[in-house]
Amino acid sequence: MIVLFSLIGLIGRNIVINLSAVGKDFSFGFMTWPAAYDISFSPFIDYTNKSSHLEAGIVGALNTLLVAICGIILASILGFIMGVLRLSNNWLINRIVYVFLEFMRNVPILIHILALYSLIVVLLPPARKAIDVGAGNFFISNRGLYAPAPVFEDGAGLVGIVFIISVVASYIFIKWAKKIQNDTGKIYPVFWITSAIIIGFTGITFLLTGMPLSWEVPVLKGFNFKGGVSIKPEFLALWLALSYYTACFVAEIVRAGILAVNKGQTEAAFALGLKSNRSLQLIIIPQALRVMVPPLCSTYLNLTKNSSLAIAIGYMDITATLGGISLMQTGKEMETMLIVMGFYLIVSLLISAFMNWFNKRIKLTER
Repeated sequence: MIVLFSLIGLIGRNIVINLSAVGKDFSFGFMTWPAAYDISFSPFIDYTNKSSHLEAGIVGALNTLLVAICGIILASILGFIMGVLRLSNNWLINRIVYVFLEFMRNVPILIHILALYSLIVVLLPPARKAIDVGAGNFFISNRGLYAPAPVFEDGAGLVGIVFIISVVASYIFIKWAKKIQNDTGKIYPVFWITSAIIIGFTGITFLLTGMPLSWEVPVLKGFNFKGGVSIKPEFLALWLALSYYTACFVAEIVRAGILAVNKGQTEAAFALGLKSNRSLQLIIIPQALRVMVPPLCSTYLNLTKNSSLAIAIGYMDITATLGGISLMQTGKEMETMLIVMGFYLIVSLLISAFMNWFNKRIKLTER
């Protein structure tokens, strides 16, 4: 370790000397300079070309996290469904899913991103001829998807508080129902009860406070829509491509996890009178998760790092902002790349930490 860190120190010293030789200094003061470039997709903070490089980096980091989180959620859902369908006794469904998986996961992810982006931009009509996909409220064009934006009024905060309390109460009930099931074998309809708690209490509060929610509907003005919320085609293409591509690997992990459970477990469940869905929910999936979680962690890490390919279609993530335009404008190659690498390192470590925690929770507990 002493030798390793000594080498790193020598490399760092060599970098500083070489930068000084060409008239550059190693500093992060450029982060306060005006960025002087626009970012078309900034859903979380107000950004203008007068903002600093630090704010541009924050926008890029938030955009990266947004596509990574949305991609992990959608990929998990699609992957789980396709993984179960791969084990279906229906020959047609099994073969269709098999062909889809083999084709999608053997084509590079960059090709998927570019192809999907091209389809959205070329095939969809311009904004003036946007397709109405939701009774005059939702529109899709080559400039993205336009949807109504929620406008919260007085009393919305109380509804939010009741919703959070309902979620906490549902969680407590789930833990209690699980304990009762483990102790006595009695099964409560957890899904329906928790749905009634959350929807019921939140809905009653929403009505009593005078329904403090309205919607701002997008309206075509000139050559584009005004109002509402806009989801850009770059985000749509990147999100969908990353999701279905990664879902193919998740599906194979799910299939392998289910097959790793001894067939006798399923036979024992059927012998006890459990139906197929309850057997899958209570017997097969809990045991399969112990096999699935470690490779799923690597898959989620790959999705997060693959999001850096967004620069190919102009989606302004941290690679395109700090690692792209800011780097070229400031000439701070080392500093910007260190920030970008540090960001991906921290995000990857957080994902790994969460998956390791989840893996420990579901591991076999010996008496």
